[in-house]
Amino acid sequence: MEQQKVKLITIDGPSGVGKGTVSRAIAKALHWRWLDSGALYRLTALAAHQQNIAVVDVARVCEVAKNLNVDFSIDVDQIDPPIYLDDQIVNRLIRTEEAGAMASRIAAFPEVRQALMQRQRDFLTEQGLVADGRDMGTIVFPDALLKVFLMASVEVRALRRQRQLLAAGVDVNMSHLLQEIAERDERDRNRAVAPLVPAADAIIIDTSDLNVSEVCERILVVAKQRGLY
Repeated sequence: MEQQKVKLITIDGPSGVGKGTVSRAIAKALHWRWLDSGALYRLTALAAHQQNIAVVDVARVCEVAKNLNVDFSIDVDQIDPPIYLDDQIVNRLIRTEEAGAMASRIAAFPEVRQALMQRQRDFLTEQGLVADGRDMGTIVFPDALLKVFLMASVEVRALRRQRQLLAAGVDVNMSHLLQEIAERDERDRNRAVAPLVPAADAIIIDTSDLNVSEVCERILVVAKQRGLY
């Protein structure tokens, strides 16, 4: 399916900028589908870990990625729609900092990214799609008519993440969280394949001092200007 002929918005950026919340809100407002691409990498990392496969064992991690037994039917009307891996609900397991770090490491391998590429593109239908991740506008959907890149300071992102974890009953050290986010940013920006960078034609929005509604409003204004709805 040609990306410029369907309703498609890509929303990229590092962790903690609000990609998931914003993209899901946009999808709900437009009655489109939503792709949380990061969940696919986290699921691959979790599945590899459960099978005692080392992160650096690229060939075996690729096999895991190609054969993921997941139910990834994201419902934008649910606060936390269940994600299944081998018939087990794994929402909490894939949202830990450890799962995020493992996902970032396996995402650096071109073979793993290629293994998950078609699975991501299959989410694109005539209904419309909001795709959030780190390379949605640069690699997975390079011809999208609207590409957004969200950013925010490391301090703001760490505070947001801490609040999320505390709300989930997980205690976390702020200095450790700051270090993990900074290290992941460095790894994602400097990987050889699909580095974390804005697409050349992306709209860049700093969410540090904006709430979700304000970010969504900016995106929807541009989407309407471009005839996406």
